[in-house]
Amino acid sequence: MLDKLKVANKRFNSRLIVGTGKYKNMSECAKAIKLSGADIVTVAVRRVNISDKSKPLLMDYIDPKKITYLPNTAGCFTSEDALRTLRLAREIGGWKLVKLEVLGDKKNLFPDMIETLKSTEVLSKEGFKVMVYCNDDPLMAKRLENVGASAIMPLAAPIGSGLGILNKINIQIIRKQTKLPLIIDAGLGQASDATIAMELGCDGVLVNTAIARAKKPFDMAQAFKNAVIAGRQSYLSGRIEKTIMGNPSSPITGII
Repeated sequence: MLDKLKVANKRFNSRLIVGTGKYKNMSECAKAIKLSGADIVTVAVRRVNISDKSKPLLMDYIDPKKITYLPNTAGCFTSEDALRTLRLAREIGGWKLVKLEVLGDKKNLFPDMIETLKSTEVLSKEGFKVMVYCNDDPLMAKRLENVGASAIMPLAAPIGSGLGILNKINIQIIRKQTKLPLIIDAGLGQASDATIAMELGCDGVLVNTAIARAKKPFDMAQAFKNAVIAGRQSYLSGRIEKTIMGNPSSPITGII
């Protein structure tokens, strides 16, 4: 109960963050999020309706008083667009805890780290608590920390690819060099990917496509919930050292 995710001085029971896009409808989205146990959901300000009362509102399905909304800049390809989007989110809902992503290419959806770094510095100075989608480059991760990021969110693989964690070494290096929350964002495909992320020492994972586009999204939401819990418990338990040779489970002295 004491082992909670802490971001920008806020504490959350669940270490699983879930996206609100790509579901068949808002009802399916709401049920999957409930089954996942997530305390935080990402909201694409440019794509999800959170202000037009003449159309279905996300708030009618997911209560922002019970679930923390994390506005993000999905679909932004310049620093200017990202800044404008998050400033709008602050005006609409007073949100200061935000997720920044500035993409560099429409095909691979990798982050433009120059624009991302510039945006992070500006938003931090304006009082935003910025959780930053980034590549898995330890040098860039450190620069983001230096300009005021509240959480580092490296990709596991390209957004929506389902490839899982492609570079465990870089994730481990980032883990060792930062005290900020480290949350894997993008590219996970199945529950075991989340367990691996947690066993690497990550503080949490963000999942959207792997749940929303699963054949059974409700079952997958529960699977990710359990996977994150198991991975975190495994990490805190302290794994055995790896050895090249075998090591017998039973003592070899005093045998008959």
